[in-house]
Amino acid sequence: MQQALVIRLRPLGPWRYGPEDGGQDRLDALYRSDRLFSAVTIAMRQLGNLEDWLDATARASTPAVTFSSLFPFQGDTFFVVPPSTLWPPPPGLVTTPSQVFLTKIRWRVAQFVPAAVIDSLLTGQSILADQWLPDPESGCLLRRDRPSSSPFRAVTRTCAPVDRIDRVSHQVSSLACVEFEPDAGLWTVVCFSNSTAESIWSGRVEAAFRLLADGGFGGRRSAGWGQAQPPDVQRGQWPQMLLPKTARVLRNDTRSDGNGQNPFYWLLSLYSPGAADQIDWASGDYRLMVRNGRVESPAGSSTQKKSARMVGEGSVLVAGVRPVGAAVDVAPDEFPHPVFRSGFAVTLKLPTVAAQPPVEEAIPEQVELPATEEAVALTAPSEEPQAEKVVTEAAAEAPPEKVESVADTAMPTELAAPAEPAAPAEPAAPAEPAALVEPATLPREPESAKPEDVESLSLEAKAPETTQPESSPAETGGPEAGQDNQTEVSHDETTQPKRSSQEEWSQPEAAQTELDQAEPGEAGSHEANPDQGRNDDV
Repeated sequence: MQQALVIRLRPLGPWRYGPEDGGQDRLDALYRSDRLFSAVTIAMRQLGNLEDWLDATARASTPAVTFSSLFPFQGDTFFVVPPSTLWPPPPGLVTTPSQVFLTKIRWRVAQFVPAAVIDSLLTGQSILADQWLPDPESGCLLRRDRPSSSPFRAVTRTCAPVDRIDRVSHQVSSLACVEFEPDAGLWTVVCFSNSTAESIWSGRVEAAFRLLADGGFGGRRSAGWGQAQPPDVQRGQWPQMLLPKTARVLRNDTRSDGNGQNPFYWLLSLYSPGAADQIDWASGDYRLMVRNGRVESPAGSSTQKKSARMVGEGSVLVAGVRPVGAAVDVAPDEFPHPVFRSGFAVTLKLPTVAAQPPVEEAIPEQVELPATEEAVALTAPSEEPQAEKVVTEAAAEAPPEKVESVADTAMPTELAAPAEPAAPAEPAAPAEPAALVEPATLPREPESAKPEDVESLSLEAKAPETTQPESSPAETGGPEAGQDNQTEVSHDETTQPKRSSQEEWSQPEAAQTELDQAEPGEAGSHEANPDQGRNDDV
């Protein structure tokens, strides 16, 4: 644990921190630590502490004071650049009631993540994806259930200097700047090497920040840009103040490394390797950037500094010992004094749980859709037998005189097999079942029918009143049952020149049979070839 200060700045107007190439219509993503060190150094010079400050920081092998970059905050939420090995979050550390939601959220849009979310991920605790929403305007990860606007936004302002004598503007320029919400601002952590350094430089650093808040940070300070309210200072230990769960895990972890090798360190500042640092550049996850700028000194201002390559914030380095960093001299050639660019590291050792590879979530196997027409026919007719059963039950429950109307109207047209185009050209197809009955089996004299034949006909006529599903060919669904019924009906039709009183009971069934014979292309073809009906339905 290190003694530290957390300083919050609440801007009073626009701020400008330009990119590396100095473009006026663009901004840098952060007010970075090397720029903040330069601003504090200028304030120390104004306060009369320049030489002591340089001896304790830039000229020392181990700096007494180090700064992180300025990160945004909103209310009580501190945003920070997440470690590159832990963002986007591993699937095993993200929970959601709907897996579809994970395909819609864009974690990479969030450049600044709340410290509480990082604290949970570092200790292996899962986060609920439904609670968070990346803000495309500011790049911050905001709470979905708490209505809030973007902490800051980038805008372009047009400046037109006016000559006080002739009141004419001879030049119009546009500059990009950052505007903050009333409850938002920037924060930084100031770490001290030991308690002695904290007692010496704590008050001086606070005085330098108060001076800078009144004079301004960044560009266009002469126009009032970069000003802020008196800074809010919070004293404590790093990282206990912002990451309490991670600090508790690190306190209980007595091992020197997390995975049997060198430990991982998360950078919260720009870093330039020092002579004593033991960095394993073949491992880790880091990105490099080139830093430029101009000199601000009584010996000469607006002179271009030398370029320096540095490791960016959010990088994860693998090192044998905690990285310290160094201040690089970037003074132009033949400049009267050195110009230091701070590359001192503000790091956090990642706990053991964070050094493990992300756990991949098991993805259920997707069922492939059938590619052939035969496979579709096997899965399509799941609803057809249910529809036929409903129709048959309705016909069985209806009274005998209404059987014909139920058969006419109960079956929807989409469940029946569609008639093929060549069907009307073959009208002789329905007469095939009647040819199966041999003429020798038919009685010649219907008036002299035996009593047992009359009794069987009367029983068959009363079949609709019973609840036996075997008597209905549509209910059985087999072509053999339909042929038996058609055979009996052809027997009735052949032996009925005259109707007796007992044969009148067979009128509903005879009418139903006539309907079956009159429309063989609809229900008859559907029963005779069920596979064909399924393919047509599909």
